[in-house]
Amino acid sequence: MTQQDRPGGLTRAASPGGPHRGYMPGFGNDFETEALPGALPQGMNSPQKCAYGLYGEQLSGTAFTAPSHQNERTWCYRIRPSVKHSRRYAELDLPYWRSAPDIRPGIVSLGQFRWDPVPMEDAPLTWLTGMRTMTTAGDVNTQTGMAAHIYLVTRSMEDAYFYSADSELLVVPQEGRLRFCTELGVIDAGPQDIALIPRGMVYRVEVLEGPARGFVCENYGQKFDLPGRGPIGANCMANRRDFKTPVAAFEDREVPSTVTVKWGGRFFVTEIGQSPLDVVAWHGNYAPCKYDLSTYCPVGAVLFDHPDPSIFTVLTAPSGVPGTANIDFVLFRERWLVAEGTFRPPWYHRNVMSELMGNIYGQYDAKPQGFVPGGMSLHNMMLPHGPDREAFEGASNAELNPQKLDNTMSFMFETRFPQHLTEFAAKEAPLQDDYIDCWDSLEKKFDGTPGVK
Repeated sequence: MTQQDRPGGLTRAASPGGPHRGYMPGFGNDFETEALPGALPQGMNSPQKCAYGLYGEQLSGTAFTAPSHQNERTWCYRIRPSVKHSRRYAELDLPYWRSAPDIRPGIVSLGQFRWDPVPMEDAPLTWLTGMRTMTTAGDVNTQTGMAAHIYLVTRSMEDAYFYSADSELLVVPQEGRLRFCTELGVIDAGPQDIALIPRGMVYRVEVLEGPARGFVCENYGQKFDLPGRGPIGANCMANRRDFKTPVAAFEDREVPSTVTVKWGGRFFVTEIGQSPLDVVAWHGNYAPCKYDLSTYCPVGAVLFDHPDPSIFTVLTAPSGVPGTANIDFVLFRERWLVAEGTFRPPWYHRNVMSELMGNIYGQYDAKPQGFVPGGMSLHNMMLPHGPDREAFEGASNAELNPQKLDNTMSFMFETRFPQHLTEFAAKEAPLQDDYIDCWDSLEKKFDGTPGVK
């Protein structure tokens, strides 16, 4: 069976049953799905002739010789091979979407920074024209590091498609809902969801509810994976079954279209005569997916002390240094605080990682004022940060009954590289000039006498 969304539009595979129709559960699974019966070959990848006159094509997300537990590839059976979706390219100027290294004279990235939400603009903005880079780190050409963006989207991409040869994209919606029509299927994402779009995956972004605003982590390095749980064991944190990969969906539409490619930090556009979303069936483990952040099961201290924030890692992109991530995606959501005799909010610290935070909704416990939904903050590597005076005094003097930290969801893009402000972040985005002053009222309490003050 198939499902037709609109005449000449997407034809999807019959949705599986259960609560997540249109998606297949699991992270890193080997999936198989077909939008037309019998389109997917069985027992082999490259038959002499494919069903329905389709072309077989492999999309490799890792080197052919990567270890088997890391090897990722998907076999696609499509109406046209993707060489038909690639013609001569012309460079395209997208001045607000920047790539590392983007280090500008006169822009100081050393410091603690916080921004109010970037406001929506009056001009119509698509996924490409509405991307606003805030920070860059590492080097896109050596495939290390990342960039952090804000997206502002008010208009769907009409017969326009995009893929990044530079990066995997982790999308964190904060307002509105978007539809990602990809080569391998359709993902709908709104607040509390995240979406992962692999490097090289062609897609179109449509507005389901607008205006839409959110955050993007552009990962230049190795793909995001689930962190090792170590002594935590087999459960909690992000569970594999809660990640959802779309069933096959294809378009057989012959209409003038464009494909924009991000390659080497620059953008190029080509004109074609049809939709490139023409994969009728596929099987493999290199695919887009979504995840509902409300299914993240946090773990924490049940007696005393505050664990390191790494305990809240949802996804990690490894580097060449064991235990030190290229990027960690960390989630701070609703949870119970029960630690005895303990300062419960995040403590004051400096570390080797650069921390860019975003607020999806609610109030963050270490910054009860000023860090609002849609806002961001940056604490670069080896720079001190921690609770403001209000949070410190409140936590230091609170009656330590079990407390539900409620109505809160913030996240962190954390990298081992220094994050450099873009010109937009330093000069156009609504930077809170007085953020550094939030620690000014902290008092000296030391008086040289023993005992707890």
